[in-house]
Amino acid sequence: MSAFPTLSTPSGPIPDGAPHWNPQRQSQMPSQRYSDVFSRVDVPLRDRRWPSRRLTAAPLWVPVDLRDGNQALAEPMDPARKRRFFEMLVAMGYKEIEVGYPSASQTDFDFVRLIAETDIAPEDVTIVVFTPARGDLIERTVASISGIRNPVVIHLYTATAPIWRDVVLGRGRDELRELILDGGREVLRLAGDLPNVRFEFSPEVFNQTEPDFALEICDAVTALWGASPDRPVILNLPATVEIATPNVYADQIEYMHRNLARRDSVILSVHPHNDRGTGVACAELAVLAGAQRVEGCVFGNGERTGNVDLATLALNLHAQGVDPMIDFSDIDEIRRTVEHCNRLEVHPRHPYAGALVHTAFSGTHQDAIRKGFAEHRARAAAAGLDENQASWRVPYLPVDPADLGRGYEEVIRVNSQSGKGGITHLLESRYGVTLSRDEQVALARRVQQHTEETGHEVTAEEVLRILRELTV
Repeated sequence: MSAFPTLSTPSGPIPDGAPHWNPQRQSQMPSQRYSDVFSRVDVPLRDRRWPSRRLTAAPLWVPVDLRDGNQALAEPMDPARKRRFFEMLVAMGYKEIEVGYPSASQTDFDFVRLIAETDIAPEDVTIVVFTPARGDLIERTVASISGIRNPVVIHLYTATAPIWRDVVLGRGRDELRELILDGGREVLRLAGDLPNVRFEFSPEVFNQTEPDFALEICDAVTALWGASPDRPVILNLPATVEIATPNVYADQIEYMHRNLARRDSVILSVHPHNDRGTGVACAELAVLAGAQRVEGCVFGNGERTGNVDLATLALNLHAQGVDPMIDFSDIDEIRRTVEHCNRLEVHPRHPYAGALVHTAFSGTHQDAIRKGFAEHRARAAAAGLDENQASWRVPYLPVDPADLGRGYEEVIRVNSQSGKGGITHLLESRYGVTLSRDEQVALARRVQQHTEETGHEVTAEEVLRILRELTV
């Protein structure tokens, strides 16, 4: 009797041609029900250029936590939490923020009016509002921005992929094109003369839309809106539901980048979701492919598995020596604020921000980190530099925790998986106690026995107590 009776251990044949070292068998999963991305959408790019490019500068980051993130919450933000989140985004340095869907809820409408009637938005912050291509909803959206002194972007969207056209909208390509252009004309009629307003269009589910149709629609919209270098139009190309490996999305973005009309009058934007767990990779490769702007949420909140994670994207650049243009110098305050506003916890293993991401329990990792810290301190001293100015190359720590406002107390913690390196580090860093190698080995053996018996990690105080017991 299996310990897991609800699971069906794969028992089909081993595939023909499988190497002798791979005994995996065909499973009972109904994978034949699904088709691959190449069966669903053509990807015409062949002479791709993005693989030879490098990330050398941050794109324009646009957090959508207050709209896309908010609509995915079981308990959407009340006005106080929404304001707190907005003020944090401003303090971090974001210069373009999608603040809501004012035609969808009174709370969102009122928040846009708060921005119009107060000075909570610095004058260099662009306010983005979101609307579907429906006349009455566009009118409500334009009413919400009345009196805002900041730059404003009105973000118009419509789903364009075949399954959405057939099942959801019930419109063919020509009918949908006219629906979108009708919405674009209404935006232009109501807001075209407002000097502080620009426009954005998203062909929702772009990544499942025929490339020629996506290009046709986007070119028609930029022509309608009179896109120019002085008043560029944002074309936002969402991977609304992620269905392919990141290289496919990069090909789709590069195809648009190289074929769009009025390219010098277009800000090419992306909005990856994370259904396959590769949203960050999709965004990074999309920037290599020509994207200039990235929409996402600070820690990846959003529908289903979430939007792309802006914190991870930015700090990935930081870890490569590229200024992310956003301040993460108190990552724990940012995390606490996001958790408070979203009423969702950030996972302890979340890249950069999780409570455990700078913590090592493994003995081999601890030994390498301890030696890395010692080398870092010695190298900084030899160069006459403060430790926080010396180049960083400590094993297992991609960035210095101090860059993110964290100390080093939690970097090494001791449990049954730890070795003498971690135990020695605790004693040296907390109490200045140094031990001979024989003493380290004896203490490590006793600490491991203690942790295996209790099943718990030990604190520096407990390690010191065990040392004293050994030396009595």
